[in-house]
Amino acid sequence: MDVGLSLIFQGVNPSMTDREVYLNDLRMGDLAEELGFQSIWGVEHHFTDYTMCPDVMQYLSYWAGRNPNLGLGSMVVVLPWHDPMRVAEEISMLDNMSNGRTILGIGRGLGRIEFEGFNRDMNSSREYFTESAQMILEGLEQGYCEFDGKHIKQPRRDIRPAPFKSFKGRTYAAAVSPESSQIMAKLGIGILIIPQKPWEHVDRELADYRATYREVNGTDAPPPILAGWTYCDENADRAEEMAEKYIGGYYRSVIEHYEMAGDHLKSTKGYETYAAMQDHVNKSIDDAIKFFMSIQVWGTPERCFETIKNFTERSGAGAYTGVFSYGGMAYEDVEKSLRLFAKEVLPELHKMPGESLLAA
Repeated sequence: MDVGLSLIFQGVNPSMTDREVYLNDLRMGDLAEELGFQSIWGVEHHFTDYTMCPDVMQYLSYWAGRNPNLGLGSMVVVLPWHDPMRVAEEISMLDNMSNGRTILGIGRGLGRIEFEGFNRDMNSSREYFTESAQMILEGLEQGYCEFDGKHIKQPRRDIRPAPFKSFKGRTYAAAVSPESSQIMAKLGIGILIIPQKPWEHVDRELADYRATYREVNGTDAPPPILAGWTYCDENADRAEEMAEKYIGGYYRSVIEHYEMAGDHLKSTKGYETYAAMQDHVNKSIDDAIKFFMSIQVWGTPERCFETIKNFTERSGAGAYTGVFSYGGMAYEDVEKSLRLFAKEVLPELHKMPGESLLAA
């Protein structure tokens, strides 16, 4: 199994400047290959301290030059905030510079503050995402983009530098709603599972996704990639204490950034599934935080391994990417957790079934 390291640059600690957050997370990233990780990942967000990586392709270009071996994963590029022609160019450029190490992750977005900041209508995000993804993915295979849709009108233009290998088998999308997972199946791309909801819901959606994928594409869907907020400690009590403080603190920032303690998603087209999540949070923020903690990876090395093993066996995931720095955790604690995970858990994960994310 491939295991990746995700850096999210969360700036919620008021005693740290944004610059200090960046220096700490980049310092952690420099340990990735040394500690045995196969890939490094970034997430896209804007305007707040929730996470501070507004340009994932630029971020991955840094690692492309700094490390010649790591896979370069986007988790994710949020397509409704971008011109798809530019995205196709940037992806191809990164892939050419990195000798084909790009693992492309795309998504639709949820933060109202971000849509409004870019003057984009959330109500049309699903349609825009679908058109954008279709144009980009077709363009990366054929070397040019051309599209005549409801939202996207793109005259034929070549992608330069030209894509030099296929992105099939190394393209994934974050899908939280059942409708989105069906879109991913029809587009022929894999699923990136970022645990947010009960596993029985995920089970049903994966089954439907796989059935649609097989029907449309004539082959089985690729194994999903599983992500998780991770904390590892030799002491079980300390691990639980730290998880409550920092994984719980992270989820409080999720509630704030996405305005989950509200009701605006109920009147936003295409976000009906998220509206149900708002109802859950509104009933009890503390219960919502406890639930989020229950589907993340924390504890002793043995518990961390068993949790990932259980989650991957249940979902059929073929790779795991861990987030280790979040919630304003001190760098010393982040590195201690990361090194222990790499020493005790990573070797066991490498023995588990899975295919290289860069095998395509």
